[in-house]
Amino acid sequence: MTQAAPHQRDLAGESWNPGQYLKFEDNRLRPALDLMGRIPLDNPQVVYDLGCGSGNVTRLLADRWPDADVVGMDNSPEMLAQAAADSDGSAVRIRWQTGDLAGWQPDSAPSVLYSNAVIQWVPDHDELVPRLWAMLPPGGCLAVQAPLSWDMRSHHLMRETLADGGPGGQAIGPAELRQAVGNRWVQDPDFYYDLLAPQSAHLDVWTTEYQHVLYGDDAVLEWVTGTGLRPILNGLDDNDRETYLAEYRRRLNAEYPKRADGVTLYPFRRLFFVAVRK
Repeated sequence: MTQAAPHQRDLAGESWNPGQYLKFEDNRLRPALDLMGRIPLDNPQVVYDLGCGSGNVTRLLADRWPDADVVGMDNSPEMLAQAAADSDGSAVRIRWQTGDLAGWQPDSAPSVLYSNAVIQWVPDHDELVPRLWAMLPPGGCLAVQAPLSWDMRSHHLMRETLADGGPGGQAIGPAELRQAVGNRWVQDPDFYYDLLAPQSAHLDVWTTEYQHVLYGDDAVLEWVTGTGLRPILNGLDDNDRETYLAEYRRRLNAEYPKRADGVTLYPFRRLFFVAVRK
């Protein structure tokens, strides 16, 4: 029997594997640093890291602004346990909170709302982004990075394998799962510009494509297993999961072959926006 597909607002789920996610820590850290480096505030009082994960970036935020009250929020108990266990040095003053971005409210007035690779898990950005924006006082900053993975071949194949990767070209898993992962939640850059520009004293919107250099077997599969593939793996029973992974692995390796030097190149495009309220 197949498992029920996750509700759309819980598509990412709360069960994360920090070890799988951190296999590519260096690659995942670079866009977080690129986002942090464009925040134009010198002395924010309260900084929230929304979807802080294992806390690596939260600690860097605390290092950048040593006088700020820094809060790391995430909905994953596994990730927060990892964050708390690694707390030392400047991180001892970080407050760790459990929360869900879809309905989260700050417990004190934020100077910076920082969100790295999180909003792709939350629908209705025409509601989400203005709600976060409204939490900021004049001079407060909203800084967001999100993957633009919808049009990437790895993610096309992810959805296509669900649709026709079973025996004889059959669909795999419940229809509800295919519908849930078939929704595009991260929009094009102009969408976010239009939402934020009227009330912004400063607005920076850009995209970057990173050429990730990956090592080992099934490198792209290993990458997506820690992030975008999780809703599919969580929504399939054991038999369907095995069938899916075998076929998805085959398609990925054909699309992203390992080079003669053992490297797999994986281009990955990301959206950024940094806005300061008037």
